Amino acid sequence: MTTLSIGLDRAKKTPLATQIYAAIRAGIESGQIPADAKLPSWRDLAAQLGVSRGTVRIAYERLVDEQLATSFGAAGTRVNGRPATPGLAGHTPAHLPDTSPIPELFPTFGATPLPFQMGVPAQDAFPYKLWARVMVRAARHTASSPVGYPDPRGDPDLRREVAAYLGIARGIRCNPSQVLITAGFAGALGLVVRALALEGQGAWFEDPGFPLTRTALSLAGTKVTAVPVDAEGLDVDAGVRMAPDARLAVVTPGQQAPLGMTMSLARRRALLDWARDNGAWIVEDDYLSELQLEGRAAPALASLDEGGRVLHIGTFSKTISPALRLGFLVVPADLARRFGDVAACLAPAPGATTQRAVADFLREGHYLRHLRRMKRLYAARREALLRCLRKEAADVLEVQATAGMAVVTRLRTAASDVDVAARALRAGLAPVPLSPWYAHTPATPGLLLGVTNVDTRRLVADCRRLAELAVMPK
Repeated sequence: MTTLSIGLDRAKKTPLATQIYAAIRAGIESGQIPADAKLPSWRDLAAQLGVSRGTVRIAYERLVDEQLATSFGAAGTRVNGRPATPGLAGHTPAHLPDTSPIPELFPTFGATPLPFQMGVPAQDAFPYKLWARVMVRAARHTASSPVGYPDPRGDPDLRREVAAYLGIARGIRCNPSQVLITAGFAGALGLVVRALALEGQGAWFEDPGFPLTRTALSLAGTKVTAVPVDAEGLDVDAGVRMAPDARLAVVTPGQQAPLGMTMSLARRRALLDWARDNGAWIVEDDYLSELQLEGRAAPALASLDEGGRVLHIGTFSKTISPALRLGFLVVPADLARRFGDVAACLAPAPGATTQRAVADFLREGHYLRHLRRMKRLYAARREALLRCLRKEAADVLEVQATAGMAVVTRLRTAASDVDVAARALRAGLAPVPLSPWYAHTPATPGLLLGVTNVDTRRLVADCRRLAELAVMPK
């Protein structure tokens, strides 16, 4: 019979039966309690631990329910054999590494944003109290809703609000039936590849462009061709020369990521003509929507599409919070049924409560007011950052452009931008290296500096520290 050493903490709120179960389970999973070992009887273990037999019985029954042990009645309870996991010999679950996905792009998840970090809204300016009220009300609505499968395309109210918003802010005329709610941009892109059967087909992608999207296209099975951009946006003629048989182009025409230029009208028309003439599709990544810090944002590419070739993707990640994991996809009317079928089978819309909250946020006017406040705040922070860079870091960092909610800089030193970014992260700063955004090595490495979470009280110190890190040896 196996002798168990179990320490109980009676001061804890955790029930004693749960503590006994957890201790035995840990022993089984670590191998300290071998397969086929006989556990002490309820009476013996209860006497050893100073608890009632009923407490031990509850712990044993849970082990049996989870198939960690088998009860043989009067013959006692024995531990079940558990198959070894291939490749994990010598490792216990407590010592397995937790490998973060895409660590070169996302070194941390769920952490408070750091100075210069890109892709996240201002932590200190989020309307927490308002959002909490909206979420509580949405949770009540969801809890009282009929118990049934929700529409896989997304909450009808949210789809109506998104369609109305796009008509006003982005110039897109669409029906709510053309709108699908997705798990962010990634969910929308995956839906596009599946619904249009683009696996194995050629895809144009901007060079430079967001590395995660380039990786996603490759993982989805498309043949990615990096097409250069210039002052007018994607070079359509270059794309035709490089990959004439491509069936997809993924572009950021509103504000090119990461360089910030707006695609010219001539290039937009050329891209639409190419898609129409070649039976190809265009994914418009409208990642910042109307969050243009200077002037009014250009209308969406989809607003010019008369041939039904553009699939428009937007998200609430940059405007509200990436924690929502909520985006939307607008498809041509004749594809709405096909996309709805694929969504129902493979990619239904995410949580109902969050969708309801965002729908209310839009309908009650909070969203547009929030965007106006963020535009003013981000513009002020960007100007403060530009002044500080010119005064404190001009010898090391050359400002090249302002792109959306970031400042594009080039390194005047011979340092690797990837190395500089890694050193900065260890120092509590989060600039993004520019070179990974290029499929081909850029002529000059650089850093992308997000403006949303800069702290003007410590901005001078942060700029000076960043400049020091850019010239430090490895």
